Amino acid sequence: MAINDILNEADDKMSKSVDATREDFATIRAGRITPSVFNKLTADYYGAPTPLQQLATFTTPEPRIINIAPFDITAMPAIEKAIRDSDLGINPSNDGKILRAVFPELTEERRKEFVKQAKEKAEQGRVSVRQVRQKAKQNLEKLEKDGEVGKDDVTGAEKKLDALTKKHTDAIDALLKSKESELLEV
Repeated sequence: MAINDILNEADDKMSKSVDATREDFATIRAGRITPSVFNKLTADYYGAPTPLQQLATFTTPEPRIINIAPFDITAMPAIEKAIRDSDLGINPSNDGKILRAVFPELTEERRKEFVKQAKEKAEQGRVSVRQVRQKAKQNLEKLEKDGEVGKDDVTGAEKKLDALTKKHTDAIDALLKSKESELLEV
């Protein structure tokens, strides 16, 4: 494995960590509710945990309401249970055909709770990026130890790796800042 391969693989994995953090942020709701708040939820459908997006359609008739229409009406109790048991803090109403999830107004306390959640998710993303960096650094040191490349090459590659790490952690910080301002906006 060459130095460029190690750096390209690290860049790719770090980008995936940033994307995963972005997806995690999408599950934290701000002002207007979007169906993405249900992205991480699964319901037990015929004995298999199935993502809600595969079981129903979601519509938002009003900013704080999401209607969930199951494709298969027999899945409704499982979908309802998955939403009720989640950390969203809502109790959907069931009219026999659709589930209506009404989200409460965000209080200042709840907004601060969401900011705290966002900070935790951002830190998880940064840790993931640093773990990729650590692994790539080990691979570079192994190349040097095996005599495949010189010390100067590894030193230069480590500087590039540090720049990649900074670029990706800065991207996560920017996502966090954006999410915080979105959450605190009244």
